[in-house]
Amino acid sequence: MRLYMTESPEKIYPDKKMEVYDFVPEDGTENEVVNLYPGLTYQTMEGFGGAVTDAAGYVFSMMDKDQKEELLDMYFGEEGMHYNRVRLHMDSCDFSTRLYSAVEDEEDENLDTFSFAHTEKYMIPLLEAAQQRAGKKLKVMLSAWSPPEFMKTNGSRIGGGSLKKEYYSRWAKYLSRYIEEFEKRGYEVERMSLQNEPAAVQTWDSCVYTVEEEKEFLRDHLCPEMKKRGLEHVEIFGWDHNKERLFERASGLIDKETDDMITGLAFHWYSGDHFEALDLVRQMYPDKKLILSESCLEFGKYDKDMETENAIRLSHDMIGNLNHGMQAFYDWNILLDGEGGPNHQNNFCDSPYLYHEDEKRLEERRICRYYWHFAHFIEAGAVRIAHTRYTEKLDVTAWRNPSGDIVCIFMNKLDEKLPAVIRMEGELCRISLEPRAIASCVIKNSGKKEKEA
Repeated sequence: MRLYMTESPEKIYPDKKMEVYDFVPEDGTENEVVNLYPGLTYQTMEGFGGAVTDAAGYVFSMMDKDQKEELLDMYFGEEGMHYNRVRLHMDSCDFSTRLYSAVEDEEDENLDTFSFAHTEKYMIPLLEAAQQRAGKKLKVMLSAWSPPEFMKTNGSRIGGGSLKKEYYSRWAKYLSRYIEEFEKRGYEVERMSLQNEPAAVQTWDSCVYTVEEEKEFLRDHLCPEMKKRGLEHVEIFGWDHNKERLFERASGLIDKETDDMITGLAFHWYSGDHFEALDLVRQMYPDKKLILSESCLEFGKYDKDMETENAIRLSHDMIGNLNHGMQAFYDWNILLDGEGGPNHQNNFCDSPYLYHEDEKRLEERRICRYYWHFAHFIEAGAVRIAHTRYTEKLDVTAWRNPSGDIVCIFMNKLDEKLPAVIRMEGELCRISLEPRAIASCVIKNSGKKEKEA
């Protein structure tokens, strides 16, 4: 067997000239070992993606042709991340240029005034450009942050509030209409979530559901409406919020009546690791998919200039989620301005790309190249394989791609080098990881004809 390795410490883009190592026969080494067990497998990876928000589309519209191509190549090109999925919001979210609803007339029971104009202004051009660069349809996930203000108990899109009972049926029609608007334009809506962050009262677009309310809306209104309109092919995900309460929400939402209605659970990263929560859901509901639907660093909590430390934080979360059952990953905004917006509530956040309008400069952030290792090397259809590691200082995840190649992602969280002895099927290979570096290793069977890496 032969191992090809590319590493990103402080430098940004690793080129395609990967270091080559040959495996040697097992010699009894016990220390510094990372074991790989390709015969023991877990979940299948569907792919990686990011959010095409109103804010991202607006910033994209200001960039020149070369800058647009640079961004699209990284996310959707052959040498880039191979993103095959995107998440879009229905009506406005905090990362919108303004608050808006597709219907604002309380008397419009049939949604005759439904307008897709807000979505078409900035989001659709970015989605279309992304699809053209990918050379295929991207699978779309839709999420709502809030119903129109007249449907809510607090009379506002912002500040929480709940969906009034008398509007459950109309809101189900509203969400179904959004799906139809995307599909009639040729986009592939793969899935939707019931509500973004249903337990959060935010100063931006938000709506609170108890688990009983969410279950009632799903069972008695949304699913019947989607079935009526022939939209049963769209997967429905519950929760779409932080991991620390993922298991409780799954337990309350899924029962004999709703089991067939729920494809899986979506989660966010903002409340810490809680990787064990993914294990609990997998144990209790092994047929449900687990997807990370939102992840980013808020500038109000994390220092914007601590790029490497922030990249390590997010990559640690990525590896932990992958190792505990995650099947798809959606980054938050794929592009923002230099301040981390626009955001109508000043909730500024980081993104793999920031565009500085005053300088006409596109900035690639460190996290972009860390995420590149995961999304570039772990292909859609890859299956996670078992591994063991000798220290918690080293994060490891291992996958078998459809080609049969084994991909290992290593991350050294220390300020000093870390050695690793990769051991698999009676052979081993010694490597060394640079301080605070992320590395990808591709293991090919030496008996196969290999292409140049």
